[in-house]
Amino acid sequence: MPGKRIMVVGAGVSGLGAIKICLEEGLEPICFEESNDIGGLWRYEEKTERGRPSVYKSVISNTSKEMMAYSDYPFPDHFPNYLHNSKIMEYLHMYVKHFHLLKHIQFLSKACSVRKHSDFSFTGEWDVVVQAEGKQESYVFDGIMVCSGLFTNPFMPLQKFPGIMRFKGQYIHSWEYKSPEKFQGKKIIVIGIGNSAIDLAIELSHVAAQVFLSTRSGAWIWNRVWDSGMPMDTVLFTRFNSLVKKIFPEFLINRWAENKLNSRFNHDIYGLLPQHRFLSHQASFSDDLPNYIITGRVRMKPNVTKFTETSAIFEDSTEEDVDVIIFATGYTCSFPFLENNLTVLDIQHSMYKFVVPPELEKPMLAFIGILQPVGATIPTSELQSQWAVRVFKGLNKLPSVSGMLADIRKKRTKLEKQYLNSPRDARRVQYVDYMDEIASEIAVKPNLFSLFLWDPKLALELFLGPCTSYQYHLQGPGKWAGAREAIPTQRERIIKPLRTRTLICAQAPCCVPLWLKSICVALLLFVLTFIIIKG
Repeated sequence: MPGKRIMVVGAGVSGLGAIKICLEEGLEPICFEESNDIGGLWRYEEKTERGRPSVYKSVISNTSKEMMAYSDYPFPDHFPNYLHNSKIMEYLHMYVKHFHLLKHIQFLSKACSVRKHSDFSFTGEWDVVVQAEGKQESYVFDGIMVCSGLFTNPFMPLQKFPGIMRFKGQYIHSWEYKSPEKFQGKKIIVIGIGNSAIDLAIELSHVAAQVFLSTRSGAWIWNRVWDSGMPMDTVLFTRFNSLVKKIFPEFLINRWAENKLNSRFNHDIYGLLPQHRFLSHQASFSDDLPNYIITGRVRMKPNVTKFTETSAIFEDSTEEDVDVIIFATGYTCSFPFLENNLTVLDIQHSMYKFVVPPELEKPMLAFIGILQPVGATIPTSELQSQWAVRVFKGLNKLPSVSGMLADIRKKRTKLEKQYLNSPRDARRVQYVDYMDEIASEIAVKPNLFSLFLWDPKLALELFLGPCTSYQYHLQGPGKWAGAREAIPTQRERIIKPLRTRTLICAQAPCCVPLWLKSICVALLLFVLTFIIIKG
């Protein structure tokens, strides 16, 4: 009997994972990709096109390769830890080839309309219209997986900047930026303090006469290279640290994090100190920003109050001549192909676990990767797809509508208390917590207590080491035999691309003392016992 027909919208990192998982579960996916290649956000193109993501030529990932890998397909060990977009594209093409996904993708095919079928409440089917080669074709699908991403519609709040229409220079959104050459000798102001704003300010400073980085709120800046030169996320995103965060009060975590970041450079002196605490808003990445501020190549400025024909006037009443304005002010989320029905598309984006609209008569629509984890997107979207597909098949049952709405309200209240009222935080989830939450729904969350009894070494690595996606393929649906090898060897894959110079008289690597390992094992056993008793 043929499986359900599933429409996957977009062949980016989330869409590719969705295709593969559909195939593993016996479904029939067809992926419609508007462009002529896979990759979505990570594919660099010289020209921008409305409604499609865009990246600049030099963009590098903010999550390391071990943390962002698909759960059953590690990056090659010689790949750098933080990857240029071209390397990510190389990996994605390898992934597609390895799992034979290409034949399930229709390129240059735009999703125009997705509407409930006339008998949706009984069948859960969707009427779909797709445009390809100038012609529109109609389909009927059993389920829809929206994997079109968050970064397609640039947001430019021009109304908040009086005088912008009188400005005689050039102004663009960071979505339009590709490379610095045409900005040679210009005086440039970048508005925003997110990752893209900082990247562009640094890159442009190599060719510009002067770069100003204007921020209303300031930001905590953390760096990719963490203690002992290890990738930041492999050190911080662990089950041990997740447990510590739950045990210790928030003000202590904030104090530790802020002291840690200020020990690298004083955020107040460098004009970056935000009014919010570290955990209240998404921090920004940059290993280089303090070096460019201290050399004067990037100058921090407060919010712009207004523009004149040739200059910007700031909140501190200072004025600077400006030739170019770049708005790195984020994106708005929209799905123009979906019908304007509140059960399908809630304008508040109140989806159950950020995946399922709670009031659909049949749960045959899933939003994949439409969230902002404090961590990597590929593993979170991959787990979302696993859960969504099992919901489509009826293997996982959703709570009642009232139960889902109650869960949504509870999470929203928690978000409002914990984070700033910012679009950047509206879909923010803590990486380990969210991965475990979705994994628990499909019985793939690793059982540390059980593992400790029959494989304490592996259990210790799962608890103290980086929470990589391989952990969620040790058991349950989608179990991968290679996971047991991928986990203990992940540190080797981190170190290998760094050791490109062979030392003749190299010292032997320092080993963790046996007594320390024993203490850690004892601590792990105590914590797991405590959790079981409390649970």
